[in-house]
Amino acid sequence: MKINNKYILFAFGLGLATLTSCNLDETPTTSIEIESDSTAIKSVLDLKSMTNGTYQSFRSTFYGDISQVEEVMCDGFNATADFGNNYGPVHRMDVSYTASDYDTQSMWSSFYTAIKDYNVLINSSNVFAQNNPTYKVQAATANGEARFFRAYSYLQLVRHFAKAYNPNTAATDLAVPLVLRYDQNAKPTRASVKVIYDQIKTDLDSASKDLANVPGKIGSTTVTIDAVNMMFARYYLDTKDYNNAAIYALKVINSKAGYEISSNETDMVSEYTNDNGKEPIMQLPATLTENGSGTNSTYTKCDFNKNLTKYPGAGIYQEPYFLPSKKLISQYEDKDLRLTQWFQNGSYTVYLAGSLFPSGITTFVKYLGNPDLNSDGTPNARQHVKPFLIGEAYLILAEADFYKGSTGDAKIYLNALQTARNTTTTEATEDAIQTEWFKETVGEGLRMSCLKRWGKGFSGREAQDGLEEEGIIQSGDSYEKKELKANDNHWVWPIPSYEIRVNPNLVQNPGF
Repeated sequence: MKINNKYILFAFGLGLATLTSCNLDETPTTSIEIESDSTAIKSVLDLKSMTNGTYQSFRSTFYGDISQVEEVMCDGFNATADFGNNYGPVHRMDVSYTASDYDTQSMWSSFYTAIKDYNVLINSSNVFAQNNPTYKVQAATANGEARFFRAYSYLQLVRHFAKAYNPNTAATDLAVPLVLRYDQNAKPTRASVKVIYDQIKTDLDSASKDLANVPGKIGSTTVTIDAVNMMFARYYLDTKDYNNAAIYALKVINSKAGYEISSNETDMVSEYTNDNGKEPIMQLPATLTENGSGTNSTYTKCDFNKNLTKYPGAGIYQEPYFLPSKKLISQYEDKDLRLTQWFQNGSYTVYLAGSLFPSGITTFVKYLGNPDLNSDGTPNARQHVKPFLIGEAYLILAEADFYKGSTGDAKIYLNALQTARNTTTTEATEDAIQTEWFKETVGEGLRMSCLKRWGKGFSGREAQDGLEEEGIIQSGDSYEKKELKANDNHWVWPIPSYEIRVNPNLVQNPGF
């Protein structure tokens, strides 16, 4: 199919259509390799424009619906009385959660929209480089970046819409369609988990080659070799290749860039409020005048009322849809920097169920918002997107070392993280490492993938004391008493119903 080049450039700014937005081909395939417009890039200006477009697409796949959905699905948060059924089906995971769930569809379409952008750039940059050797280096860099973005997207898709990687069944477990070329006329089948993970590695191998000479930098706004290595660490941890997971995580930790875990209150504020810390392996741009990515506002929902100026917050109050569970909060020691900096009780008045609470209710404020990204002084949960933080590298290394039998090394890196966060060091047990994942990455959209990787469910979301009795949170078997066993079919999200309708070659996941 030939596509007008002007349309491509416009589409890269806004994102192309979703996977099955048009009539599709009658021949089922696992991987789409048919001819596409490989001459979309006609000049170096086109190359730069498309590259900028892929960065926009990448940034759009963070925060908001992308990260909040799986967080509230699990055991760290309770729906408030005023949550208005936002993320209700995915939070309850009961009969109300179906293949037509909006939030599930949103994640699917967001990633496949982005993948289409990456595919066009990958396929056209190679042809452009052949025809314009003067720009071979620029084209290779753009190709590496797009392949990195595509690897990230497929890792997210396979983590949510397929079973966790199992070396014994990965070749037969169904994952998601593997689409490598933009083709409106295809009806792809679902590739296996192994095929998707193999493609992730293929893309990372290519990105590693193309970006080998792009050094890491704290808060880099572009893809560096450290970001590629971080993705390799995630890939190898998922596929249970613990030797390589440890190798790549250690590469990031030992990078000359000098990433550091925030270890005092000043550094925590600099990192998590002002977006000016030393933890990000990558940090994407954001300005006051443009929206950027989604926001994690469901945890804060701030507003201002001049009649509340005498209360904590000086008129700014919170109406969160979800509150952190007691199960989550109780994991932290009182002196833990993450507890004191990411949670608040008394700094802002909370308004829920028709009552004001100047104190007594703890809210999650890790994503309260950067003051430079709001115009009226009211926190709006807008932050610079941070795709990868150095704390995760320590967790990957500790987990990988533990499972490959190097418990002494696991303890070194687990304790390094614990010491920096001002909490008591522990032995490197399986439980201790998994608890540290819960505490360190809360809100980052990793809880679901962690529990799936470990083959664990959860039992209950115990709420903060008194909230159930006062009617502050939703209560019942689907709320604070929710249990999701490790073998529950809800750990594998359904293929969106509209995809099934448009493409009969897609097979639905069990239970939907």
